[in-house]
Amino acid sequence: MKTTLDIADPLLNEARKLAAREGTTLRALVEQGLRQVIAEKKRKAAFRLRKASFAGRGLRPELVGTGWDRLRDVAYEGRGG
Repeated sequence: MKTTLDIADPLLNEARKLAAREGTTLRALVEQGLRQVIAEKKRKAAFRLRKASFAGRGLRPELVGTGWDRLRDVAYEGRGG
């Protein structure tokens, strides 16, 4: 498939020099670069938080609507915290 790319002159000149040194074509060099970028992006999969739910019944009724400070206090009750 043919397409047109707008590449900055200095970058294009360097790419042409590299292709000549490597004994390859500019097309092959561009395809190689695109393959590398695509492979790298695939390796960097989006972060997914593991499922950490449990079979409880949710928040205790007396704690519904309370703030984090109260929740923390209840979590550490009797633990010397």
